[in-house]
Amino acid sequence: MSELPVVRLVEVAEEHAGQRLDNFLLRLCKGVPKSHLYKAIRGGQVRINKGRCSADSRLEIGDVVRIPPFRLPAAQEQPPVPGCEFPIVYEDEALLVVDKPAGVAVHGGSGVSFGVIEQLRAARPQARFLELAHRLDRDTSGLLLVAKKRSALLGLHEMFREGRGRKHYFALVHGDWVNGRQHIRLPLLKWLTRTGERRVRVDEAEGQAAHTIISLERRYGQVSLVDAELRTGRTHQIRVHLSASGFPIVGDDKYGDEAADAALVARGFKRMFLHAHRLDIPHPVTGESLHLVAKLPPGCENLLRGLDKTSRGEGGAGEGQRDRPSRKP
Repeated sequence: MSELPVVRLVEVAEEHAGQRLDNFLLRLCKGVPKSHLYKAIRGGQVRINKGRCSADSRLEIGDVVRIPPFRLPAAQEQPPVPGCEFPIVYEDEALLVVDKPAGVAVHGGSGVSFGVIEQLRAARPQARFLELAHRLDRDTSGLLLVAKKRSALLGLHEMFREGRGRKHYFALVHGDWVNGRQHIRLPLLKWLTRTGERRVRVDEAEGQAAHTIISLERRYGQVSLVDAELRTGRTHQIRVHLSASGFPIVGDDKYGDEAADAALVARGFKRMFLHAHRLDIPHPVTGESLHLVAKLPPGCENLLRGLDKTSRGEGGAGEGQRDRPSRKP
C-alpha cells in the first residue's frame, strides 16, 4: 500500500544549505520520476518561502520548501540500498576520494534507485555527513570527491567556483586528432527532453561560457586518445565540446557516433571512454596540495593495447606520440 499523498513543508537544515532545489527534491522524493519534479517546479507547485522558484535555486538555512502531494512509495516498499565501498584513492577526516566505476550513477534519481553516495551512506551508517562535492556522469569512471564535513563541502564548492584546482580526463575520440594542444571555447546551454532528461548543446546566443583544454596523448589512426582539462564545469561539457568539434567520444550514447562505435563494440568495448584520471586541488580544509590519480580501468587499457597492435601493424603509429597515457601530475 502507498501512503496518501500530502503537501509537505520541509525546513532546510544546515547540511543542505547551498544545495540546488532539484537535488534537494531528488533526495527527499525517492521514487518520483525526475520529469514530475521538474514539471512541479515549473508549474509553481514547489515553492521556497511561499515564493515561486527554479530548479537551480540555491537553498539557505531556515528556508521552507513546499513539496506538493507526489504519490510516494511507502517506506516499507522501498528496496533497501545495498551498502558498498568503492576503491579509495584518498581519505582523511574531512575528505573521501573514490575511483567510481563506469555504469554507476553518483546519486539516485532519473530512474535510478540509488547511486554511489547512497551506497556509501549505507556502508557507513556511523558517518554523520557524506555529500557529493561534484558529479560524474553515470558512464564516466574515475575520481569522485565526497565531503565528510560541511567545511570541506563548502571549501570544495568555493574552489570550483573560483576556478582553482585542475580536473583532467582521458577521452578516446573518433577521428585523427592532430593538434598537440587546443583550447575549445564554446558556450553551452542545458535543456530538458520531454521525459526530463538533461541535454546540452552549443548555443552562441544563450549558452554559458565553457572552456576545455584538449591535449593529444596518442593517435591510433581512426581514433585518438586525448587529455581533457576542465577550466569550467558545465554539464556534459567535455562530451559536447568534443562532439561539436567533430571528435565524438567513443561510446557516448547522447552525443556520439553509433555507426563509428560499431567496430569497437565488436571488440567487446561497450562503455563510454571517458575517465576522470587526475585531480590537482588544494585540500578544502588544510590547503595542502593534493595530486590524485586514478589509473584507466582494465577494459580501457585492454582496448588501447589492441588498438596499439593494430596501428603498429598497419604502420599507423605516429612518431613522437606517447606509448601510453601519462599517469603522473
